[in-house]
Amino acid sequence: MDNFEIFANLATIPPVFVRLDGRAFHGLTKKYGFARPFDDRFSAAMVAACRVLVAESGLAPVFAYTFSDEISLYFTMLPFSGRVEKIDSVAASYAASALTIALDADEPLAFDSRIVQATPETAIAYMTGRQDEAWRNHLNAYCQQALITEGMDAADAAARLKGMPAQELHEMMHKRGVNLAKTPAWQRRGILVCKKEVEKEGFNPVTKEHVTVSRSRVTEDRELPLFSTPEGQAFLRALISGE
Repeated sequence: MDNFEIFANLATIPPVFVRLDGRAFHGLTKKYGFARPFDDRFSAAMVAACRVLVAESGLAPVFAYTFSDEISLYFTMLPFSGRVEKIDSVAASYAASALTIALDADEPLAFDSRIVQATPETAIAYMTGRQDEAWRNHLNAYCQQALITEGMDAADAAARLKGMPAQELHEMMHKRGVNLAKTPAWQRRGILVCKKEVEKEGFNPVTKEHVTVSRSRVTEDRELPLFSTPEGQAFLRALISGE
């Protein structure tokens, strides 16, 4: 029956992004009492999922970038001989399991997954675009919650905000005493999780000398630059190239 498998041998070549999106996560806020529009506990759980995807999943992405219920994994080497079906299914299932554990959830969680082919240059454009989406998501989240707090139901609030330019959303909150440019950077720009080489002081018991050794450590960055700026573009080039 193996001959009847569809797309089982469809493969891709690196570099690629694997983008994971939470499925029906809108119900989690009410179920687990998450704060609106952003919740530190949910953010920490998403970062925890990113950490194990980077360090423990066996998939070995270069880094993970997350905002809201989305995770982008960047690969310069691919597991499973680049088989698309395998990469998508394992990445999505591993992320769902990791987030379920991080939240101590009592029901299954799910991600969908897709592969985005890239080059070093289009990878920079991809990351810039995802951060732009993080900013838009941040604007909508604050504005929708403001309208709901004022008595509008969620559907009507979403309808009112649909298609509204970013500047108008910004002004809407400014009139309510909230400067969205001053909210926490991770809400506006997302969070990066990657491995970094760090130097650590050690002691060599054979030579009886103090030595400096390099160790790989998974780190998270919640103070990312704005990727569309020259500083941000330089940051991305170094990240993508592995420098």
